[in-house]
Amino acid sequence: MSAAAERAETLVGAAVLAVAAGFLWWSTGGLGSGIGGAGQGSYALVAAFPNVDGVEKGTEVRLAGVRVGRVADVRLNPDTYYAEAELQVPANIALPTDSAALIQSDGLLGGAYIELQPGGADEMLKPGDEIEDVQGAVSLLTLMMKFVDAQASDKDDEAGR
Repeated sequence: MSAAAERAETLVGAAVLAVAAGFLWWSTGGLGSGIGGAGQGSYALVAAFPNVDGVEKGTEVRLAGVRVGRVADVRLNPDTYYAEAELQVPANIALPTDSAALIQSDGLLGGAYIELQPGGADEMLKPGDEIEDVQGAVSLLTLMMKFVDAQASDKDDEAGR
């Protein structure tokens, strides 16, 4: 192989690695600054859910469908047996005290994210405050099993008449 061919192969390999590194940097939210990051311009809120299936550290936090932050930590409260998610929200987004946090699914096979729904109260949540109005994860498998069970019960009732 000639020196020019080896040099071209090295340059192509370096370009592929640079693109891969750029994609990795982009997918993790850059350096954690600005919207969607957990950098200096953010504050923590806590939401205690009965079920956080699909939510883990790094899960997106969205407001009106726009990613505004990430889950910084998920831990079990041994006193309440609820899972507490620590949400990092940009400092420029003030949420009313009656806001809600809901665990949503990104489609049938997609992952979960936490959707924030602002309330209408005059007072705003402060760093470290807890979002009281929460809705935990809904298991699609459980819903499907309930539907199948209901259909089977309906057929049994019709057959017994």
